[in-house]
Amino acid sequence: MRGLSKLIGGVLLAATMSSGAFAAGYPDKPITLICPYSAGGGGDTASRIIAKLAGDMMGVQINVENKTGGGATIGISAVANAAPDGYTIGFISTSPITIRPHMMEAPYNPIEDLTYIGQFVASNQPMIVRADSPYKSVDDLIKFARENPGKLRWSTSVQRGGPHVAVEAMFKAEEVDATFVPFKGGSKVLAALLGGTIEMAMISEGNKSTLDGQTRILAEGTPNKNPVTPEAPTLTEAGYPIAPAIFFGLAGPKGLPDDVLAKWDEVLPKVLASPEFKQIAEAQQWTVAHAGHAAFTKIVETDYAAAKTAIAAIGMK
Repeated sequence: MRGLSKLIGGVLLAATMSSGAFAAGYPDKPITLICPYSAGGGGDTASRIIAKLAGDMMGVQINVENKTGGGATIGISAVANAAPDGYTIGFISTSPITIRPHMMEAPYNPIEDLTYIGQFVASNQPMIVRADSPYKSVDDLIKFARENPGKLRWSTSVQRGGPHVAVEAMFKAEEVDATFVPFKGGSKVLAALLGGTIEMAMISEGNKSTLDGQTRILAEGTPNKNPVTPEAPTLTEAGYPIAPAIFFGLAGPKGLPDDVLAKWDEVLPKVLASPEFKQIAEAQQWTVAHAGHAAFTKIVETDYAAAKTAIAAIGMK
């Protein structure tokens, strides 16, 4: 953590020295970027590097404010209730936007109360087995689960998150019984898989483990083909209900003006293309993937609707 802190500090200093400002207009005063996660985590790191680089490019200060609690719903609610002028925006990620509102009473409606500014990270979530596993395809996995009810053990790094819902929806569609084994974090899930405690996992760490020769990718749990094994189908290509995007992005309250959205559509790709952001992304093992306002809105709306149907079908609460 100390080494990463030094890296982030150095990147922010370099960004300050090399940045240039955009023309006058929005924004003409400081912006608050609300992060619904605690200081020091991935969401906080992402918020601060975006704030620094975008603020320097726009010629204004962007101040990060951590508002935690409620599984990120408190901070996102503060964004939803802010004035729709572009001067209060927020960091968002998948679960509290497309998944959690279907499982609990959230203090906002993700479709009606927010404007989606842009996506900047989209992680792959491959479904993996050990390299020496007898399962060579999703069909092999399902066949075993059908013939051996409850004996297929599996996990994912975030319980009740998007990948969890996607796999449960797959098993529901096939009418098979498998056993979910919870762990805290992808590294522990991977260790359990390699150690034989579980037979299958869906985690972002799967790409590296496959490249290392330790695992095999059977399918991709997000809408995008996996670059490590592009021949592997996404879950929806394989005929299953949902393969949700796993994203980091920015949002604001409903009704943000067109000039605000246009400015962020202009600035955000330049931030992601900067050497400073690329350095942080590599250190954090993020997959950089830009989607502007229109494309990101479509991603959220599609996944929100699919998750609603899938969660109702599997009865997950």
